[in-house]
Amino acid sequence: MSLSPAHPAPGRTLLWADLAVLGVAVVWGASYPVAKGALTHAPVLLLIFYRFAITASVMSLIAGRGLAAASRRDLAAGMILGAILTAIFLAETWGVALTSATNTALIISLCTVLTPFLDFGLRRRLPPGGVILGAAVAILGVGTLAGGVTALGTGDLLVLAAAGLRAVMVVSTKRLMEGSALSSAALTAVQSGTVMLLVLALLPVQGGPSALIVHAGPGFWGAVTFLSLFCTIGAFYVQNAAVRRSSPTRVSFLMGTEPLFGFALSWAILSEAATGATLIGAALIVGGTFIGLIFERRG
Repeated sequence: MSLSPAHPAPGRTLLWADLAVLGVAVVWGASYPVAKGALTHAPVLLLIFYRFAITASVMSLIAGRGLAAASRRDLAAGMILGAILTAIFLAETWGVALTSATNTALIISLCTVLTPFLDFGLRRRLPPGGVILGAAVAILGVGTLAGGVTALGTGDLLVLAAAGLRAVMVVSTKRLMEGSALSSAALTAVQSGTVMLLVLALLPVQGGPSALIVHAGPGFWGAVTFLSLFCTIGAFYVQNAAVRRSSPTRVSFLMGTEPLFGFALSWAILSEAATGATLIGAALIVGGTFIGLIFERRG
């Protein structure tokens, strides 16, 4: 899929960017049950390390020329975004280890609510009323799905922190990469390499010299490969490209459909419960997402 045809019409470019981000939402929805299964074979830091070691290796080969020609300013911006990404994955992966894949997929969607307020707040403006309404509906949906704020456990709170960091990530990418010559592939390579190195520095705390050893079968490595190639390389490349062609608020609302896919795939893969409250909450989240999208586009 090409996100940058030679002379694209603005509407067509936005449509392709929207469809690409929706594809990311589907893939990331699948990442929660897959990661949950992989964590039965290896601890959190090891899963993150191998996921991003593969990603950094592949993307460095793809974006070799872009990386060699990159300015120090662009590389520094990519490393800052990589540090934010590290924090996101530490919170999110530890969160999914301590709660259900369904809860993770649903609570992470609060980044949809937080992004527009952060985006507009930095410009000292309130989001459009329709965006606020959509956010309120999405919050109601997450509360319905999670069984209320008081039902949130440690894992849920970690995922909530990851949602806030995702909002910071989307807005920071737009601001730091504005006017940058660094390609989306090169940016993904820099981010992935930063995550790999930061997690590598933390690994000795978890297991000493043998921290890199994994005693797992093909199921674990299959999960790592899927998480690396599809959920990281493909997804972050598309998100980095799309956010440059759209707005942080719009990308965030499209990513707000992720919990619906995460819920459906957690039910299909892990047989996690699908109650009436879950279905109502999912409907509210998707409804709020599209209310926000409609008004964001008008704005």
